[in-house]
Amino acid sequence: MFIKKASWQQLLASEFQKPYFLELMQLVAQEYETTICFPPKELIFNSFEQFEFEETKVVIIGQDPYHGTGEANGLCFSVNDGVAIPPSLKNIFTEINTEYESIFFPNSGNLERWAKQGVLLLNAGLTVRKDEANSHKHLKWNLFTDAVIQLINEQSENVVFLLWGSFAQKKGKLINRNKHLVLESGHPSPLSANRGFWFGNNHFKLTNAYLNEKGKKEIEW
Repeated sequence: MFIKKASWQQLLASEFQKPYFLELMQLVAQEYETTICFPPKELIFNSFEQFEFEETKVVIIGQDPYHGTGEANGLCFSVNDGVAIPPSLKNIFTEINTEYESIFFPNSGNLERWAKQGVLLLNAGLTVRKDEANSHKHLKWNLFTDAVIQLINEQSENVVFLLWGSFAQKKGKLINRNKHLVLESGHPSPLSANRGFWFGNNHFKLTNAYLNEKGKKEIEW
């Protein structure tokens, strides 16, 4: 059993039996045995353990986990408590502060507080080798995460998909924009943000306005 939450486990059960996924799990196990990989093995599917499927409100898509020691916790853009807040996440917090005219800046980059509210913090690839960004790109994680997006697209309504940067936006082709809200902008990384492709996207307020309109509880960013 890869995911403990019953609804996710049940809905993805057929995916877990497919040949590509069984092969993927073998290759991931081999990687963890022979090299240092992140996140810790027990947190690979952490993004699915925070809420039940029917509670999904928002999907944020990242590329792959942070590859530094002690950083990745299985939630995209998120780091463990006590770890320095990465530049992209700093820019995310700055945008939130601007939108809500706030001066509060979190002292932790752990986004579990978002996940508990129904925000699926999904990396396209769920594992990575230490100090090697995108090093598990050759594994077939993309087939699995595409299946997750298709599942949400088909079996949910009025979910907000936040697609930041071209990598995430390619996943957008799987989403029915008549059923869901898709918001796109540049990536919050310093390279993109400093060129004017991130700040001012207003995604966090737009997300909450949409959820409110659909009778759902807003996210406390």
